[in-house]
Amino acid sequence: MSYVFVYNVFSTECLHQSGVPVLRAMLKTLYDHFVVLYEKILPTNPTLAAEHALRQEEEVYKKSSKLTYRNAVISSVAALKRRPKPDTASHASVGTESEVLAREEMRKKVAAMRLTAAQLEPYVLTVEEMKTWGYITEVPSGSGGDKPHEEGSAMTCERCGQRFIVKRRENADHCRYHWGKPYSSKVNGEKRRVYTCCARTPDEEGCQTGPHVFYETDPEDLHRRHPFTPTRQPTGPEWNGTDSALDVVALDCEMIYTTGGMRVARVSVVDSAGKEIFDEYVKMDEGVEVMYITPFLVFPRHDTDSPHLHSDFNTRFSGINEQNYATAVLPLSAIRKSMDNFINSRTIIIGHALENDLKTLRMIHHRCVDTAVLFPHTAGPPYKRALRALAKEFLGQTIQAAGAEGHSSVEDSIATLDLVRWHVLNGPKPKPKPTAVPAQNASASGSA
Repeated sequence: MSYVFVYNVFSTECLHQSGVPVLRAMLKTLYDHFVVLYEKILPTNPTLAAEHALRQEEEVYKKSSKLTYRNAVISSVAALKRRPKPDTASHASVGTESEVLAREEMRKKVAAMRLTAAQLEPYVLTVEEMKTWGYITEVPSGSGGDKPHEEGSAMTCERCGQRFIVKRRENADHCRYHWGKPYSSKVNGEKRRVYTCCARTPDEEGCQTGPHVFYETDPEDLHRRHPFTPTRQPTGPEWNGTDSALDVVALDCEMIYTTGGMRVARVSVVDSAGKEIFDEYVKMDEGVEVMYITPFLVFPRHDTDSPHLHSDFNTRFSGINEQNYATAVLPLSAIRKSMDNFINSRTIIIGHALENDLKTLRMIHHRCVDTAVLFPHTAGPPYKRALRALAKEFLGQTIQAAGAEGHSSVEDSIATLDLVRWHVLNGPKPKPKPTAVPAQNASASGSA
């Protein structure tokens, strides 16, 4: 639909009925400026400028008199000119003056809000809900940690689906794969499945080269790589103030592929006000190595005899690279002990699809608030909406926009916290839940 046609519909159907030349002129002025402001998003939202011009004129009309009306419109136009041009329909610049102002006020209100345990209590998942969403709620059987890697074993590649032998360093085998997901697209009127990363079809060769990798979900398998343990119990009576643990935290982890499957490589935690309190890279356990790819497959023009090996940190999704991972000094067991300083079994942990973070931390915890549950997918579990999409829709924020440079777990943990703040302020009133907190396995005290 052309913008001229949109304007014609707008002018003939909406303006002609008024019969007021001044009103028609002011509406046209507002419409023209909304078109300029929305130039990047009109192709996918062709009626947005017309709709918002009508709403903006109505706002002006209700707030002004016959004498001040024209100047009020001019003031609105000046405000439109000052706005940055949005690149999505959920951008903070989209809307009428009052709508933009209301969003900004809500943003400030969300940012200033410090969540309390009492506010979050109704949103804490029950153990049954945790099981529904894929959480591991009990320490799996077995001693744990007895098989940290699968070197020499045959596994199925998570990227290309082929069977391969897990090897380390220069002996590792490689595959061609797609980092994107397949989706249905119409090409020349014909519907077909293509990948988001390269627009190739599933029967075409992958667009990326990397090592074969494997991903495990079975609790017993994960436990054998590194043992699960519950978060520690509070020290002394909770009311005496001697325990250093916080009531509320938000956390996010970044993971990478290793000879021991997908393992945590970075842990970031913020407090209930959004202040960063922990951000550490995680050194792999002894015997576990990050997957490598030989240089001639990554840099074809390089000397293939070069001793340098390129680590495959899954950077596009993890944000981990050679430089920042070189700062990792603490293994997961030490990271968990450090986290004991601000997390105990009573702490409410906020996260998005938090079951994945707790699994990679090998943490059993029963006090969880999950934004994937608060903002559910229409298809229900196990489907989840992406954190990036939720931040865009409800917060007007753009996150995970670094492309090949990957995500930031600090940014993601803050976005998750802000979504919960937004939900507490604006979401539906939660249904009453049992107040009893399930007991965690006290026999396995402490951390990993």
